[in-house]
Amino acid sequence: MEQCEQQDGTKDQLPATVHRDTLHRGLSARQVQMIAIAGTIGTGLFLGTGRSLAEGGPASMLICYTIVGFIVYVTLLLLGEMATQYPVAGSFNAYASRFFSPAYGFALSWNYWFNDAVSMASDLTAAQLVLQFWTTWNPWVISLVFWVFLVSVNCIHVRAYGELEYWLSFLKVATIVIFIIVGILVNVGVNTSHHYIGFHNWAIQGAPFVGGFGGFAKVFVTASFAYGGTESLGITAGETRNPSRNMPRVVKFVFWRQVILIFYVLSILLIGLNVPWDYPNLSDKTTTTSPFTIVFQLAGSTAAASFINTVILTSVLSAGNHALFAGTRVLYGLAVVKPRRYAPRIFSRTTPAGVPIFALLATSSISILCFGSSYIGSGQLWGWLQNIVGVSNQIAWLSIGLASWRFRKAWLLQGRPIEELKFRVGWTWPWGPYFVIVAVLALILIQGWTSIFPTFSPVDFVSLYIEIPVMAVMYIAWLIVKGTLAWPFPVDISGNPLRSAGETTPLIHTSRSEHSKIGLGAAFDIVDILAVDLYEDEYVEVSEDGVEDGVREQRLNGPFGPLWRVFYYIA
Repeated sequence: MEQCEQQDGTKDQLPATVHRDTLHRGLSARQVQMIAIAGTIGTGLFLGTGRSLAEGGPASMLICYTIVGFIVYVTLLLLGEMATQYPVAGSFNAYASRFFSPAYGFALSWNYWFNDAVSMASDLTAAQLVLQFWTTWNPWVISLVFWVFLVSVNCIHVRAYGELEYWLSFLKVATIVIFIIVGILVNVGVNTSHHYIGFHNWAIQGAPFVGGFGGFAKVFVTASFAYGGTESLGITAGETRNPSRNMPRVVKFVFWRQVILIFYVLSILLIGLNVPWDYPNLSDKTTTTSPFTIVFQLAGSTAAASFINTVILTSVLSAGNHALFAGTRVLYGLAVVKPRRYAPRIFSRTTPAGVPIFALLATSSISILCFGSSYIGSGQLWGWLQNIVGVSNQIAWLSIGLASWRFRKAWLLQGRPIEELKFRVGWTWPWGPYFVIVAVLALILIQGWTSIFPTFSPVDFVSLYIEIPVMAVMYIAWLIVKGTLAWPFPVDISGNPLRSAGETTPLIHTSRSEHSKIGLGAAFDIVDILAVDLYEDEYVEVSEDGVEDGVREQRLNGPFGPLWRVFYYIA
């Protein structure tokens, strides 16, 4: 047994297999890039597009996914800027606490942990929907099998997670490339009907904007669900080797060139062209059919449709793996955040392999929600979970914008040269954070239109907006516990502070407006950016980083340099 000393001098006993340790930097650039892809290519693309097409039509789907994609791209650049400078556990949750407000960071962190935990439940529910392509026998069994497998893999080592995610992601990328080729062939006439489809499905009754503005607005939340996970790329910063080099490389390459331009936009365009929005069982209470499977069926190959459905099942496994990993690291970050923990210390304890075992078990336990599908219906439950996760993703992006705004302002006000930033995207200065904040707020407000008009739907409204009051309650609870809601010091009738006179007491009081600004900031736990230590937690390169860079340069300048360039471009 290992002994750990407490602040009061007592010692508690820990099992020999579990001790307080730090996370291990075991993820390579190759794995982190694939993790970024896996975070966006999952159930949202393979299954969520069916719901988007049925509710909004092909034009709404294409426009909404493109808009949300650009918002997320700018958000990821802002996050990469902070994660490269400060590669810490907790990622944007830690940045929100550090640069904006510890109270807000507390509420955000618990909200995002719940988001990841619910995402895993959503993915396990999606597995039941995918399985219905073959059989409706006891669909909960597949959820149980996946749950046991994912928890087992994540218990081993971060490298086990990274390697599993790499190969599952590679399979998804290859599948989407095949889908794009097949989708083009189906559209031009290589289909069971042997006729050219073109834009025919955009001209059928109800299309291309199904449900008018309401249908258009509803697609935003499913698009946000689909793009969710990109922000968790920053969470891997705490376990990424040489983050100063690898994080910018991952942010700039993976997301823009591959995920947005090719996989999402082109795939969604082909889905809208080939699959009519009123296709039977595309999306209803009991089932949701993947448009990818439908396209392969249209190509006339039942075997190919079964194969693509199998790949979709592996993508569900990948998405669940990603959500479990991210949720575990968020909960770990809550337990180690300074100067005051946001979660019990037990969640900071890790195995010798660097796995936060108790955080892992707590995160995976929320997945019991997926077994509610037996009573609600898999399609209905998955839709509600999709709404919750989609809005939570939007809150995360909003928070990254807020943290980036305060981070950049602190950097400039404290006089640090911009050249000292390890990663900076010049074209996002200064408008990037403001754009993300305004755009995400607009999404949150607009997407709930159909839950209110023309008739009020309590269940849909709650699934879309429940997280906002929950965050507000947690924010206020933190202020009450910390005792910051009380005014920092007594004031007179004019609003001037009443303090005991001393050597430092000014002869002339500050104005009421100045004092109110300072007092309100302190009362609501807003960080003083002039007092933020911008040097704390900055990444300092170690000898291993130099070795990795040296090996890379040696390969690029060697006789097989061109081949290595291709390898580094795609890996």
